Amino acid sequence: MVTECGDVNETAFLHTLARRLEPPSGLAYVILVPTLRCDLSCAYCQVSRAAKNAIGYDWDEVTLDATIAYLDRNGGKTIQIEFQGGEPSLRMDLIERVAAFARQRFEKPRFVICTNLSNLDDDLRGFIENEDVSVSTSLDGPFWLHQKQRTVTEDTTNNFLKNLREACRLAPGRVHALPTLDVDALPSPSELLDAFDEYGLRSIYLRPVTYHGFARKRHPSSVAYDPRWAAFYEEVISEIIIRNRGIAGAAWEEFYLSHLLKRLLRPGENSHADLRSPNWLAYDHQVIDFDGQIYPTDEARMLARSRLIDLSVGDVKAGIDEERRLTLQGNAFNTFDPWCSRCPYQAACGVDPIDDLARHGFTGPPKPSTSFCQRHLHLFDLAMKLMHSPDVAVQDSIAKWLHLPASMELGRRFA
Repeated sequence: MVTECGDVNETAFLHTLARRLEPPSGLAYVILVPTLRCDLSCAYCQVSRAAKNAIGYDWDEVTLDATIAYLDRNGGKTIQIEFQGGEPSLRMDLIERVAAFARQRFEKPRFVICTNLSNLDDDLRGFIENEDVSVSTSLDGPFWLHQKQRTVTEDTTNNFLKNLREACRLAPGRVHALPTLDVDALPSPSELLDAFDEYGLRSIYLRPVTYHGFARKRHPSSVAYDPRWAAFYEEVISEIIIRNRGIAGAAWEEFYLSHLLKRLLRPGENSHADLRSPNWLAYDHQVIDFDGQIYPTDEARMLARSRLIDLSVGDVKAGIDEERRLTLQGNAFNTFDPWCSRCPYQAACGVDPIDDLARHGFTGPPKPSTSFCQRHLHLFDLAMKLMHSPDVAVQDSIAKWLHLPASMELGRRFA
């Protein structure tokens, strides 16, 4: 049927497209790097960190004041502030000053501190006890694997595990641990999940070593999407589904798969920047480095630190360089991409030109050849397979991941 100009379907489509093409205003999420120094040297670290006793890698007073003033000028009504490093807890004084400002300036701000938990002193303890603070740390699975990848002593690993348990007590429900896994040294799914279960952690975000920072040199094979990782990922999901049968308390979930299911089933689920199209780089989410430079993403910061390309879009003193920011947007929209336009997952997927640049050296490779596309095709295919599975246990897990009151037999509904 041919529709006339002004048809309600055409109007709805154009309205939706216009909303997507309107840049967001006001910072909603910002990563702050008060120090680049760290007390560890992890083999897989994607951050080009500096040694603990290095000089010149912390905010000075001028940068701190300029950062606070920048957030005051550019923040929206509310904001999430994530403190990264290096090891940000080395400068709790700077973190506390930013938090004190944010609690006065914004409505119900949220804070995340990304810490290796090698030290849980009184200042860090006091900070994470606040209800508006979450903790993000690394737990790579069983003891042997965590210690191997952290390249630390047995005592250091034991100290971390003790601090992780204490952090979970101080901030119940607000501690999130992420594994970073090497395909050449994978644990069994049971070993991995058991390590998390010991601390009451049942939400896991499966990540292979990322091709950024020091990992570029130490794990060069991480440039590609490895089929061994895809197989391991599915094995872990199968183990999660088994563990969710008749479970008491919180259900097991893999965070990213849950998010992709929501993207497929709930239009408007845009909480993950890499899955937005347009991916408005450095608009409502930014990274402010230890020297006050502003980057669109943490990966862009890593490319600059690795001396591959400078993708900074300004600094906290001078503000945003609009020309540099707009330049990034040319390849941050999947609607008219010749490959994406044929993909059934286009509406739920996004685009990450910075990841393409890091892995492939330029921002316009054919999408099927990119690690980003290969990864997401695998994950979306898996999500669809699970949704159409007649297995009661699978449907029960999906209901838990989507916070549904009961299994909805999604596959039958979509048939």
